[in-house]
Amino acid sequence: MTMKELTQKLEERYPLEKAESWDNSGLQVGRKNKAVRKVFLALDATDAVIKEAAEWKADMLLTHHPLTLDGIRQVQAESLTGHKIFTLIRNDICHYAMHTNYDVVEMGEAAGEMMKLQHPEILEITGINEKNGMPEGIGRVGALVRPVTVEECAQIVKRIFGLDTVKIFGDMDQVIERVAICPGSGKSMIGTAIRKKAQVMITGDIGHHDGIDAVDRGIAVIDAGHYGLEHIFISRMEQYLKSQFPNLEIKKTECGNPFQVM
Repeated sequence: MTMKELTQKLEERYPLEKAESWDNSGLQVGRKNKAVRKVFLALDATDAVIKEAAEWKADMLLTHHPLTLDGIRQVQAESLTGHKIFTLIRNDICHYAMHTNYDVVEMGEAAGEMMKLQHPEILEITGINEKNGMPEGIGRVGALVRPVTVEECAQIVKRIFGLDTVKIFGDMDQVIERVAICPGSGKSMIGTAIRKKAQVMITGDIGHHDGIDAVDRGIAVIDAGHYGLEHIFISRMEQYLKSQFPNLEIKKTECGNPFQVM
């Protein structure tokens, strides 16, 4: 199977047209006529991940996040992005990213299902599905199976997503039932979560002022980290590839959460 054939299949399921306008999903580095037999999965194309992929002799590196969101005007081996591009090309590895198109098609729905949200609805609508006429978008909001405290909700998040720690803004003893979840960086959607009557927002990348302002606006926040919620991309994509392309060899990165809490 060539890169072109494989990515065409991926884009039938996760169309690039569903990505946000600022995003950079799709083929990052490589050639469409390359034969693909071995696919390496990761969340980010870090130096360590690219080294892993090269040592495994991967044909394709498939990540959630793109190599860069900024335009590239020069490719120099001395720059961070340039070094990665040179390494990928030198090892004949194609790099493909599925970012906000994956978020729209699957990430939010998957996170909502993992939290067992009742009567889930889309947190932020980004468009209308051309096949069924239904809205689609980022994140989910819905009710938990039963009311719990914010602390209990945080423990549920830790257990379901396999996390050692989370950061909490708000009253730990507050009893909540309606939650919003947005894997990745969801601080821009806190207002939307409030309008949709969520009592707690589960997301990542929450800064000091983001958190205290959210509490003052009447919503608690559980910051599980950017990696903490989005790492489900790796295992879910592994399952999808194995079901659709049984002849491919698939391997997941051994690189985990990029930071540790002491």
